[in-house]
Amino acid sequence: MRFRILIALVLVTAAIAQDAPKAAPQPAAKSVTVPITLDHNRVVIDVYLALPDGSTKRIRGWVDNGNPDLEMSRHAATLLGLNVTCDDKACSAPPPAEITLGATKTGDATTSGMKISLANIKEAKIPLKPVSAAAVAFPGMSAEINIPSSILRHYDVLVDFPDREFTIAQPGTLKFKGVTSKALINAENGLIQIPSQIENKKYNLALDVGASISFLSEELFDKLQTAHPDLPHMTSAVGPANMWGLDEEPKWKLLRVDRLQFGPLYLTSLAMADFLREGMAWFEKRAGVATIGLLGANALLNYRVGLDYAHATVYFDIGSTFKAPDFDVIGFTLRPEDDGRFTILGIADIEGKPSVPGPPDGVRPGDHLVAVDGVPVPDSTMGQVWSLLEGTPGQERKLTLERDGKKFDVTAKVRHFLGEPPEEKDSKKKSSRKN
Repeated sequence: MRFRILIALVLVTAAIAQDAPKAAPQPAAKSVTVPITLDHNRVVIDVYLALPDGSTKRIRGWVDNGNPDLEMSRHAATLLGLNVTCDDKACSAPPPAEITLGATKTGDATTSGMKISLANIKEAKIPLKPVSAAAVAFPGMSAEINIPSSILRHYDVLVDFPDREFTIAQPGTLKFKGVTSKALINAENGLIQIPSQIENKKYNLALDVGASISFLSEELFDKLQTAHPDLPHMTSAVGPANMWGLDEEPKWKLLRVDRLQFGPLYLTSLAMADFLREGMAWFEKRAGVATIGLLGANALLNYRVGLDYAHATVYFDIGSTFKAPDFDVIGFTLRPEDDGRFTILGIADIEGKPSVPGPPDGVRPGDHLVAVDGVPVPDSTMGQVWSLLEGTPGQERKLTLERDGKKFDVTAKVRHFLGEPPEEKDSKKKSSRKN
């Protein structure tokens, strides 16, 4: 009898379940806005990966519209179960089908965000790293994957620097604001060039929000420096110009260009590095058109930059007029190492003398930076370290260094590198006299 009753209850429950209204499937999100971590002028956001076991994993992603290649860490590729193959220089793997932006995770539950298809990507590039550095995709960054131009070009994109937000949407979804510029977009990889002018001559300059500094071709850089020897200039990549810690960065030349027209924007006092000829030739080949450099994020921090790929149009909506001191820093060039340490590659001069105390009791290239004012440096990002090394000119920083396994302290002053062009100084003096 009990068995019959149990069967009856099961049948009734099943019938009720069949008659119950089913939840309508949620429509796919057409757009998503996520917060930005602006680290060393680079846009870093949360990215969610769908793992083979059905779970999701949050990692950090770098929005890099100046690079068409998909890159990720060996750690991320392993999580995804990708088939990684390597030679003696690098590794690669077939890309995942998609990534998700805008998802939120509470405990073990993850709400769906906007799925970004990677169907058009042929491979994911993976750096050849030791097992201890498997999570390192980009030196000095927390990001384990990038979102390159070859993905972004299939969407509407808005990089809101003032409000620290990133929006991606299906084409035609976003309502862009601001002044516009027609863009030259490479149909194969999505790289963007903007018609520009320098000293009344027309050029193309790439738009690269993934770069922490702007670049000019070595030829044009040298031409401007020769024609205007009074423009602030220096040798050695410090502050935002210290991008990756490449061996040649201590020899990079920097120049503060007094005026530059980038599409509809008239930019002044813009810090730029020289793009060496070999690198420039490679860069121009990828662009697919004649170009003389790129405008990086350092020039656009006051703008909301809208990328309407479908209509080959870029929007610039100014959201702030604040001008942060970009080169009031300790005069180091640093290299982030795979083990999380930072090596000092070089020391910038100021007024013909080293800007940081040197040998025998001071800093030498090859020393490791351990702490700044007692704050540990290892396992930090480039942006975090440079935030410790910047300040008001004249301020002192206690640097803890390591050499041959021994730690020691050096006191160094924050210096003002790449001062304002003479015309700006004069105009400010005249303005202060009037007031």
